[in-house]
Amino acid sequence: MAINKKTRLTRNSFACCGAILLLFASWTAKVAAQTSSPPPRNRNEVSGMNPQTRRTQVLHEYDDALDAVAERVLPAVVQIEISGFGPREKSDGRKGTAVIERQRALGSGVIVDPEGYIMTNAHVVAGAQRIRVIIAPILSEFDIGNIHLLRQQRVFDARLLGTNKQLDLALIKIEEKGLPYLPLNPEYRVRLGQTVLAVGSPEGLEHTVTGGIVSAVGRQIDVDHPLLYVQTDAPINSGNSGGALVDREGNLVGINTFILTEGGGSEGLGFAIPEPTVRFAYQEFRRYGHVRRVSIGANPQTITPNLAAGLKLARDWGVIISDVIPEGAAAAAGLKTSDIVLTIDEHVIDTVPSYVAWLYLHDRDRPLQMNVLRGDKALTLSIPLVETPRKVDDLADLVDPQKNLAGPLGVFLLDLNQTNAEYLPALRSATGAIVVARVDYAPRVDADLQIGDVIRSVNGNTVRGADDLRVELDRISVGTPVVLEVEREGVYRFVAFEME
Repeated sequence: MAINKKTRLTRNSFACCGAILLLFASWTAKVAAQTSSPPPRNRNEVSGMNPQTRRTQVLHEYDDALDAVAERVLPAVVQIEISGFGPREKSDGRKGTAVIERQRALGSGVIVDPEGYIMTNAHVVAGAQRIRVIIAPILSEFDIGNIHLLRQQRVFDARLLGTNKQLDLALIKIEEKGLPYLPLNPEYRVRLGQTVLAVGSPEGLEHTVTGGIVSAVGRQIDVDHPLLYVQTDAPINSGNSGGALVDREGNLVGINTFILTEGGGSEGLGFAIPEPTVRFAYQEFRRYGHVRRVSIGANPQTITPNLAAGLKLARDWGVIISDVIPEGAAAAAGLKTSDIVLTIDEHVIDTVPSYVAWLYLHDRDRPLQMNVLRGDKALTLSIPLVETPRKVDDLADLVDPQKNLAGPLGVFLLDLNQTNAEYLPALRSATGAIVVARVDYAPRVDADLQIGDVIRSVNGNTVRGADDLRVELDRISVGTPVVLEVEREGVYRFVAFEME
């Protein structure tokens, strides 16, 4: 049996597939309009048409509707050009954070604020030394000898404001105002089977529009990754990452992020990060520069028929609380083991992924409202969210390869400060340089350094940050012994080598 492969939409991941350009539909509709009778003005006139004319009229109306959506959406979708470093792709297609390699790539982005704020995928901008946003010209209509452009091409340098690889979302900004944009809508709705358009730059072909339907509204791809996606059969290919999936009214349904494929091209299994997740991440990036991790101190579990029968539960499906951490937020609020979760913030909870998703997307600054069934009694609990420690692997999201590379050692470094110290539990050092990633090539020296190491000194000279370390290394001539004092998992140790 062939096994589908989850593939992120990077430029080199796919063989090129054809894309349906909406401007061609617009052109053919215009030519057809010149050779057909004028469209009727009311239903009575329609009913009096012959079948061929009626079919032509329906096609006119369909084309007009798509034209209107495209003209609204296309100006808000941009091409992103990246040069720099990124996580090396493993043989199974997954990304790793321990090795960073040189990369050049193209992707897409969606302007979500007229002041130049653009949402895209984290994997598009990961490790970028330079991010350029290309606002390309839009060909809205094509006649023989007459080309209509909605705007001219412009190119901007962008800066990275925040990224989160778990959500695969990032926020970048260009210095421009008054831009067309797709608003993030709190009234978001998406329905199974509704028409959607995917807009992006597959294979670098900017402003490509493909169409399809919503194949699933809450698809979980990985049992160990509880986030849900909108699935679509709209053709999506390399370069669509970060582009928009919109409904027939031009509202943002989600941001295209990956496909499932056996042959490397689009097979009608595309996935987009839902707009509520995009909106949540955008707000976190704007306010904090990162997405805060939170917990309530309780563990959910899927209810099975055997579990329900053994515990004599009121129902044999849904989500049950299997563990409550003593003295945690949930315990203090009154949540107990064996409580069945009914709703979170009035959203029905019927699976563990939906439980995790609504917990993850909840406003960090107010308690969540959880309705539970305890025996035959329904209870409402107000539970505050507690920010949880971050992991050292998350520090790779903060790397600027142009500034953070220590060339001789072949590692990327960040200063040890109060913020970054949160990623390292049981830390003893107050200052130093944190090793957060390695390069993909063989460095000048083979130093025994690991991700999460804090370099405290070089040959007895205190290191207060990454810049200090680079200065000390530059002073050391080839052939000179070097000793680094390193803190690794709360233990001090020496790393010795000879400078090459």
